[in-house]
Formats: sequence, structure tokens, C-alpha cells
Amino acid sequence: MLKIENLHASVGDKPILKGLDLAINAGEIHAIMGPNGAGKSTLGYVLAGRPGYDVTAGSVNFGELSLLDMAPHERAAAGLFLGFQYPVEIPGVSNLQFLREALNAQRRARDEAPLSGAEFLKLARAQADALGLDAEMLKRPVNVGFSGGEKKRAEMVQMGIIAPKFAILDETDSGLDIDALRAVGAGINTIMRKPDKAVLLITHYQRLLDYVRPDFVHVLADGRIVRTGGPELALELEREGYGAIAA
Repeated sequence: MLKIENLHASVGDKPILKGLDLAINAGEIHAIMGPNGAGKSTLGYVLAGRPGYDVTAGSVNFGELSLLDMAPHERAAAGLFLGFQYPVEIPGVSNLQFLREALNAQRRARDEAPLSGAEFLKLARAQADALGLDAEMLKRPVNVGFSGGEKKRAEMVQMGIIAPKFAILDETDSGLDIDALRAVGAGINTIMRKPDKAVLLITHYQRLLDYVRPDFVHVLADGRIVRTGGPELALELEREGYGAIAA
């Protein structure tokens, strides 16, 4: 589903990714772990097409598509989703309005008919119920006044509504208490653990992986993947630290 070869990327004049290789098949969940500054978030931003993150070498194929040749909205319409470590607030725009416009924009890009207001509302309420988010919160401005856990639940609702093929979740466990972490983990499993979908989890800690069991764990250090293993590698990282593993 996703194949990254010799990916180099810089922010300004600073090289961040320095020859990263990674292949993710449909039906798989991969976790990327590593110390601060290793390039984990940069990888997510590069894949999503965030401006200011410049690819200087390498290739990324998303199915039959050359991802790096596509604009951010084209990547999203093709099925790519980026979950943020700190979801942004959008005052004056309700969650319902934002999500309906986002979904229907993607549907139009795929030559699909947009959902009517009633069809969308039914979908949104079902996703909110599945994630334990009060449907009334969807009427509020995007993330405004939400707690950290509510923002992440709302982001899972967004992912459920958009229904991407491939989700990049950047430290989605950041700032969550146990109950919120369990709910978000259940949401990831319900929405994305399917034979035709795949997930790249970016995280510092093992705790999310207790709820979303990865097929592979990768250690990212100094812009490259330096070690790959199964779920047991995350436990080793927790026990030994990044320095010992990446050395």
C-alpha cells in the first residue's frame, strides 16, 4: 500500500530524514518510535504534503500513485489521513460543517455523489456514538474548548467519517488519560484494523500499543530506521531506552 525508498527531507536548510526506507502492506499496523528530533513527525508531515517540508531525494508510492507528485488535497482524496499530535482549533466553524465539507469534497474528487444533510448527520451520529463522544459536541466549533481527550475522540470521529485507506497518527496518545487512551485505541481498531486499510502510528511510548497491537515496530533515529521488530521491540524500548536500542 505504501512504499518509501531512500527518502530525504529537510526543513529550511536542516536535513531531517536521511535515507528512510519503509514498506507497509494493506491490513498492517506499523509503529514508529524514537527519541525527540529523530524525524518521526517530519515523516508524517512529508507524507501528508505539509508546506515547508522539502523532499530532496527518494520516492513514496501509495498504491499505484506517486505520492510526492500530488497536492495535499489530492493525497487526502486518494485515502491518506493525518492525525495531529495537537489538533487545531477552528473558531466559528462547527464540527458538523467542517466534516461534511471535508467528506463531500473528497467524494466529489472521486466522482462520488455528495451526502445530503440527513445522510451525513446519520453517519456523524453513528461515529460519535461509536467513539463515546456526545453528538451535541459536534455542533460546537472545531476543538474549541475541548479537553485533550475530547479533541482526540473528535479526531477519531473525523477519521471514522472520512474512512481513509491509510492513517498516519502522530502521537495520538499525547496527553490522554487511561479512559481516553482506551477509547482512542478502540476507535483505531474499529475504524482501521481491516484487510484493505493500514496505519502508521507515531509514538514515544508503549502504552498506546497495549490497545493497538502493531504488526511491526520500527526505531527511527537520526532520520533513518535503524531497527525493526515485532511488538516485543516496543517493550524492549520501554525497558532499555532508545540509546541502547539505536546504538
